[in-house]
Amino acid sequence: MTSQAQRNRPLSPHLQVYKPQYTSVLSILHRITGVALAFGTILLFYWLVAAAGGPESYAAAQDFIGSFIGRLLLFGWSVALFYHLCNGIRHLFWDVGVGFELDTAYKSGIAVLIGTGVLTLLSWILGYAVGG
Repeated sequence: MTSQAQRNRPLSPHLQVYKPQYTSVLSILHRITGVALAFGTILLFYWLVAAAGGPESYAAAQDFIGSFIGRLLLFGWSVALFYHLCNGIRHLFWDVGVGFELDTAYKSGIAVLIGTGVLTLLSWILGYAVGG
C-alpha cells in the first residue's frame, strides 16, 4: 500500500516546480506545433477529399476554409508549419553539436521566432497577391 505522502509527491520535475525558461518554452512550442500540424493536416485532407468529391463538396469546403474560422485555422496552421520548420532546422544544428552555448541558443531561438513571423507573413502576402 502507498501512503498519502507517496501519492501526493510528483514523480518527476513538473512545470509547477520550475519557472519557464526561454529555451524550455520554445521546446514546448515545438511539441505543440507538431500536434497542430497533425490537426491541420486533417483540414488539408478534408479539402482534398472535397475536391475529389465533385463541385458541390468542393464548394462547401471552400466556403468553410474561406470563412473567418477557416482562415484563422489556416493561419494558425501556417504559423505552426513555419515554426516547426525553423525550429527543426535549429535542432538539426544541435544534432551535429552546434549551437549549444547559452548565448547561441538564445540567439537561434530569436532567429526561429523571426523566421516564423517573416515566412508566415510572406506566404500570406504572396498568397493574396497570387490568389486574391
